[in-house]
Amino acid sequence: MSRILVVDDESRMRKLVRDFLVRDGHNVTEAADGMEACDLFFETNDFDLIISDVMMPRLDGWELVRQIREYSRVPIILLTAKGEERDELTGFELGVDEYISKPFSPKILVARVDAILRRSGAGEEDPVIETGGIRMDKAAHIVTIDGVPVELSFKEFELLEFFMKNQGIALSREKILDAVWNYDYFGDARTIDTHVKKLRAKMGDKGECIKTIWGMGYKFEV
Repeated sequence: MSRILVVDDESRMRKLVRDFLVRDGHNVTEAADGMEACDLFFETNDFDLIISDVMMPRLDGWELVRQIREYSRVPIILLTAKGEERDELTGFELGVDEYISKPFSPKILVARVDAILRRSGAGEEDPVIETGGIRMDKAAHIVTIDGVPVELSFKEFELLEFFMKNQGIALSREKILDAVWNYDYFGDARTIDTHVKKLRAKMGDKGECIKTIWGMGYKFEV
């Protein structure tokens, strides 16, 4: 899981960015201005990426980038309301990796974040998840149960992956819908029940690992 530092003096903007990044599986730390961001960064120095506004009190985005670039090549995305060419050029000269003008689509921001993290190799997960005889190789898109391959559809694979990553956690249908079918899905929660039923059948005895929580959703327990 990658660690991202989000810096903006507007709490509403921080929350918006944070919510979308957390939903995408990232660990997010917030800072209200450049000074606080500097303190957090040099305290831990283990962030995989920084997303910062430009216009902030105490220490603005430009100065934040200057100070960090003296010591680190951590990827940095700058956000600004101006969108002027000279600001973009200033950002790239300072060593900014990406430059996004407000207002922006949070989903586009998340896509840019994922692309930068892939390029930098940060926050990479082990492609294999294994528990209780169930083995998932995400890179090869293969699931085996006690060594026997199981044929799953794309959505069944994603659903099982979400369950395995959240083992022991009670998951509401809404949360599963957001995570597996993404935030744009306009169906209803019954589609989850249908997919869970099919997934359980394909998993044989291991299908019992997906437990129903009546009135709420499901929990995966081995």
